[in-house]
Amino acid sequence: MANPYKSKEEIANEAIKHALRALRKRHLLEEGAHGPAFGALSRPMASQGSEWKEKAESLELELQQCYKAQSRVSEQLVVEIAESRVSKALVQEKEIAIVDLQKELTKLRDECSQLKMDLEEKLKALEVVLSENTELKVQMEQMATKAKNAEAENKTLVDRWMLEKMKDAERLNEANQLYDDMIERLKESGLERLARQQVDGIVRRSEAGADFVLESTIPSTCKYRVQAHEGGCASILFEHNSSKLITGGQDRSVKLWDTNTGSLSSNLHGCLGSVLDLAITHDNQSVIAASSSNNLYVWDLNSGRVHHTLTGHTDKVCTVDVSKVSSRHVVSAAYDRTIKVWDLAKGYCTNTLIFPSNCNALCFSMDGQTIFSGHVDGNLRLWDIQTGKLLSAVVAHSLAVTSISVSRNGNVVLTSGRDNLHNLYDVRSLEVTGTLRAAGNRVASNWSRSCISPDDNHVAAGSADGSVYIWSISKADTVCNLKEHTSSILSCMWSGLGKPLATADRNGVVCIWT
Repeated sequence: MANPYKSKEEIANEAIKHALRALRKRHLLEEGAHGPAFGALSRPMASQGSEWKEKAESLELELQQCYKAQSRVSEQLVVEIAESRVSKALVQEKEIAIVDLQKELTKLRDECSQLKMDLEEKLKALEVVLSENTELKVQMEQMATKAKNAEAENKTLVDRWMLEKMKDAERLNEANQLYDDMIERLKESGLERLARQQVDGIVRRSEAGADFVLESTIPSTCKYRVQAHEGGCASILFEHNSSKLITGGQDRSVKLWDTNTGSLSSNLHGCLGSVLDLAITHDNQSVIAASSSNNLYVWDLNSGRVHHTLTGHTDKVCTVDVSKVSSRHVVSAAYDRTIKVWDLAKGYCTNTLIFPSNCNALCFSMDGQTIFSGHVDGNLRLWDIQTGKLLSAVVAHSLAVTSISVSRNGNVVLTSGRDNLHNLYDVRSLEVTGTLRAAGNRVASNWSRSCISPDDNHVAAGSADGSVYIWSISKADTVCNLKEHTSSILSCMWSGLGKPLATADRNGVVCIWT
């Protein structure tokens, strides 16, 4: 009995089941009705089954071959896809490179355009330069013509000047003849002894007329120690018949000092190089400085101004001296291997002596007719000032000669050398009359200056250790050793009054010894 309370879903399920049962029944009935027809049809199909089987096997074989071909094609496709990807990447890179090259090409085109513009400007500038060059060539030709004319005029002037020099030489010869005649008259009148005393320096008269006996004292005490120059003091000297000291240094200045008080009296300016040597005329009117600027400077001591600048050397001038007879004649030597003779009154060179070795020191003989020169090759040479000829040469030292001094009587020449020896030569025979040496004495430089005392009895020389050695000429031995300097001694000089002794060192310090 049906449940009156069934849900709609249950009712639908039962209806579906009923419909299925009806369909099965209908299918069975139709299958029974069609059975004979199926039997009739199945018999011819059984005979064709073997043929179909063979065909199926062949088709299966073809299918396998197709599968194999498909796998090969798939593999080739994978390879080609990979290659395609690589090619695509390469194409992208090439496209990027092409873009970069296009940018660079654009930049280069811009630079090329700028270079073309610059080239046009340079060509215009070149045209201007060529036109200026043409104008300069024309001007140079005009200047060359003027130079030729000036050279011809200069030659004419030189010829006239040489003629005047010949006339001057004739007048000088006449004056010398007059001088010789006067000397002969003096000898005949009995004044020879007094003249010789004045030349030898035994008795000198000051401007006031007082007599000074030149008896030198051996110094023992440093009275004054002054910082004279910055960078070194290479040369010192005293005024004639005076205690006033003159110094020259690397600071390009020349200074005058009062040795009685140790104070600076005056300062001479105008030198353009280091002062390497000093000389003073015997009338105390002019001071001459040898300079590293290749020139000599002449100051008037009264005005303190440069009176002459003597030019002509081509290298540093390392030594200078003034004639003991005439204040006009000056000699200088430089590292251009020349000695020049100057006329201070006219301010120009009158003679040039050439030699094979550089000269470190020179001085006049007492009669003013001979020049003594000391050279780097160690030779002492004697020159005739009138003719410029070499009179004699002697090997004075095994190393460079650094200093030359002549005694007051004019009979002895003192030479100092880098071999640390100080030799005394007889002027007439050029034979060594004495050799001075000391165990600790070492010459400091090529321009270390030694000196002879005014009474010709002692020699003073500085050493590289700052000591000052004093020898007795007669005993050929040291009599004292002065110690005050702290650096190498470059120069020693005795006052013509017999005292004091002055020394200068590489630090620019000057000591006054009494």
